[in-house]
Amino acid sequence: MSATDTRADRRGRPQGGPPPLAPALAYGALMIASVAVSAGGPQPGTPAAATLSYAQSHVGQLHAAAVLAFGAAMPLAIWAATVYRRLRTLGVTAPGAVIGLAGGILAAASIALSGLLTWVAADTAADSGPALARVVFDLSFATGAAGFVVPLALLIAGVAVPSLILRLTPKPLAWTGLVIAAAGMLSTLTLLTSALDATLPIGRFGGLIWIIAVSVLLPASRHRLPAAAGKPAPAAA
Repeated sequence: MSATDTRADRRGRPQGGPPPLAPALAYGALMIASVAVSAGGPQPGTPAAATLSYAQSHVGQLHAAAVLAFGAAMPLAIWAATVYRRLRTLGVTAPGAVIGLAGGILAAASIALSGLLTWVAADTAADSGPALARVVFDLSFATGAAGFVVPLALLIAGVAVPSLILRLTPKPLAWTGLVIAAAGMLSTLTLLTSALDATLPIGRFGGLIWIIAVSVLLPASRHRLPAAAGKPAPAAA
């Protein structure tokens, strides 16, 4: 086969992207490490003086949490782009795939911003006053909590809906994704009341488990779809 034929053959093959499991595991490891390192830090409602005192006595810990959170954003963005391309390869033309990609980019940007704000809080702890420390910590918390979990829910829903309609993954997995996405969207209301704070870990950690499961079970091409998925899909797909 000539070089020209080889290039033509490559152009004719569907390009589904790299295996999504690697970025999913990298994102999960970095995100869990960041949450573990920052555990016990100031929360919304913590007095400003106590917030500043914590920042001044945990500079190294906050720097580590910031780097881990910022680092987690990169594999999450890669995962969103990879799965978007895979959905397109599997024949998804509805807006769901694009919605998922947009949610993934927003979620990655939010967790990256949360990490950067944590770094600022640690780096300025020695010179800032209580009020400024409280503002920076609250911003870091908001972008890493509702600001991250809500767009992550868009990512999950954008993958789960076409997976359910076109039967790209087992139905229980697709329905579980929709439940997690619904809980994640409810996290919007945590900005108004702490009564719904339980939706944050559901969206964050439930979403991580779901992302890893989808990385394993989402087919790489239409040839690997179950036989039932090859049947004509409903018009809503």
